[in-house]
Order: sequence, then structure tokens, then C-alpha cells
Amino acid sequence: MKAVVYTRYGPPDVLQLKEIDGPVPKDNEVLIKVHAATVNRTDAHIIRAQPFFMRIVTGLLRPKRQTPGSEFAGEIEETGRNVQSFKKGDRVFGFYDEVAGSQAQYMTITEDKLTTMPDTITYEQAAASSEGAHYAYNFINKVDMKSGMKVLVNGATGAIGSAAVQLLKSMNVYVTAVCNTKNIELVRSLGADRVIDYTRDDFTKDAERYDYVFDTVGKSSFFKCRRLLKPGGVYISSDLGFMWQNIVLPIITGVIKPLIGYKRTAFPIPLDIQGSLAMIKKLMEEGKFNTVIDREYPLEQIVEAYRYVEKGHKTGNVVITVKHED
Repeated sequence: MKAVVYTRYGPPDVLQLKEIDGPVPKDNEVLIKVHAATVNRTDAHIIRAQPFFMRIVTGLLRPKRQTPGSEFAGEIEETGRNVQSFKKGDRVFGFYDEVAGSQAQYMTITEDKLTTMPDTITYEQAAASSEGAHYAYNFINKVDMKSGMKVLVNGATGAIGSAAVQLLKSMNVYVTAVCNTKNIELVRSLGADRVIDYTRDDFTKDAERYDYVFDTVGKSSFFKCRRLLKPGGVYISSDLGFMWQNIVLPIITGVIKPLIGYKRTAFPIPLDIQGSLAMIKKLMEEGKFNTVIDREYPLEQIVEAYRYVEKGHKTGNVVITVKHED
């Protein structure tokens, strides 16, 4: 089979498309014929092993799993003998942030990392629906969200941000979305109640006050956004922040909250992949979630796809299409 392979950490140039032996599913795994995958920020960090502690999972000196890719959509080709939830021919999609090996014609994965696809969506839409929604879902689950609350989403056109806007609107939350000029109409179509164009206005100086601020691109900080928060408000970022402040601050703000106006930070640990997949599948079936796709690349152009993602300006998701001779 054709697969993207890398044997050392580094920039996108370390990736090669090679002919390798196909995987064989274990008793608790399924073999998937991949039709679409994605390249996202998680994948870009993994091939570079940045931050360094990521190597604890991916391999200390070299990658343990040498085919990258975390999102996928395809059809079940074979099931292990202990698999109960799926059968050959099922159309499925899923996600695994510790490397699923999806940038290949075939992959194996345990059945708890995937679900069946809604009949109305394509493989490309399905592949691009899970990673951003998974992280957005875990942002939202970190706080006590109630109907009518006000939330600001910075980076509302990325994979996480575009998913967050839609998930929040499904919960009847008032959403202010931050994006650039060209994507204003897109963000409005996702349901945003108000849009701030960051090329014209500094959102951290907004006069509105919010129950929560979600920085889905990790380009701000609690200190810059604290004035935007109501008393008891929470700031959450998708990034570790300068000197890992977004991991440390949740502890500090919890201890000294009387000194900072009871405003605090939280850092989500996104573990519930099954919950994320069930939620996004339900919303797609109800017509309440639309996948945002920026570009599509064939598997043969994987290096170009990674280079584009690393520029940090993608709108929504970058999809990899996987062709089969049959």
C-alpha cells in the first residue's frame, strides 16, 4: 500500500510517500480502507516533536509510529475477532491524537476511536469533522455553560474555532467571533451573533464582557483577555502559552482568585474521544454542524499540505484525499 512515512523528527521535508506492507488488525482492531484524512496542527507538531515532552508518547529519539495522521474517514475492510460494533463495509470516521496513522491507503485502529458516518456526508467532510470538534467539545465541557451566556471565540475560522462557534450556538449561547476580513461572512454563516475583524480592531479592547473567552488558536493570553471577563469568568486557550502559563495559571488563579476578581483560567485535557464523536455525529445528522474545508490535497502532495498548515492561516480544515487503484 501507499503510505506517508517519516523516520526522524523534523519539518515537512522528512515526509516521504512509500510503498509498504499493509497493516493487519489485532483482535480488538479494525482495518480501514482510508478515503480521506487531514493535516492539522496536531499532526504538524507531532512530526516535529514540538513541544519536546510529546516524545514521551510519540517516541524519544525517533517516531514509534512512522505514518502520521490523526483524523480519518473510510470503510471497514476487516474486523478483529473481538470487535462487536462494526462490520465489513461500514462507512466510518474517527480521530486519535496520539497518531492514528491515517495518511495512508490502509490503517488499523481500536473500535473506540471511530463511529459510523451519517449517510448524508462525504468522506472528505467526515474526515475533517472530528479533531477540531473534539477539542472544542472539551473546551466547552470544562465550564458550566448555560443558555444565554456570552462567549468570545478567538480564531473562529480554524478547525477548533469553527467547530466551537457551531457547538456553542447549538447550546443557545451568544457568540462573538474574532476573525479576519475575508472570513466575516463565513463566521456569520456558522451562527456567530457578532463578529470582530482583528485586522481592524483589537478584540482585547472590546467593551463587551463575557462569561468565557476561548482562544482556539493560542495567540493571546489570560492577562490580555482578563479585562474581557465577567466576575467568575474563565479564559481557556488551545496552546500551552508562554512558559507553559496556561497549565500553571489554572492552579494559581484558583488559589489567589480574590486578588484577581474571581476570574480564572482552565486547561482542558481532551480524553473523551467517544463522547466527541457521538456528539458531532448527532449534530451532523440534525443539520446543526457543517464542516469547513479550506483546501484538498492528494496524498502525493502531503509535504505541500503540511507546509500550508504550518503557515498558520488555514480556514477550517485541510483534507487529504486518498485514491485506490480499484
